[in-house]
Amino acid sequence: MIDVNTEFGARVERRLRQDVVIWLTTVQADGTPQPTPVWFLWNGQSFVIYSQPNQAKLRNIARDPRVALNLDGNGRGGDIVVFTGAAAVDPSIPPANQDPAYLDKYRVEIQRINMTPETFARSYSVPIRVTPTKLRGQ
Repeated sequence: MIDVNTEFGARVERRLRQDVVIWLTTVQADGTPQPTPVWFLWNGQSFVIYSQPNQAKLRNIARDPRVALNLDGNGRGGDIVVFTGAAAVDPSIPPANQDPAYLDKYRVEIQRINMTPETFARSYSVPIRVTPTKLRGQ
């Protein structure tokens, strides 16, 4: 999906490693899009996101798995990265505190919000996998 041999693909791959927040957009039952900033891990084929239980995004995904993910632009209409795909709760994903790549990326952020990896994993206990089907941007 990401051709790292192109300027755009290389930039997308770098941003997926370095950016802390991606916007997950789900859709409410009445059709209203609901963008939510989330932490994420890209594994080369799918995104892993951890959610607190009983959140609207989980109800929205259960009803309609189609989602969009986008990285912040540069504030002038450039550096746009948008994925569309399908999301599902995936109990095969280990808890956040047992995912070394996730902890490498977010250990400082977890400490910044006054949590430990263990308390974060207990609070954000619902693993979501987003499998992208399309990438667009500039």
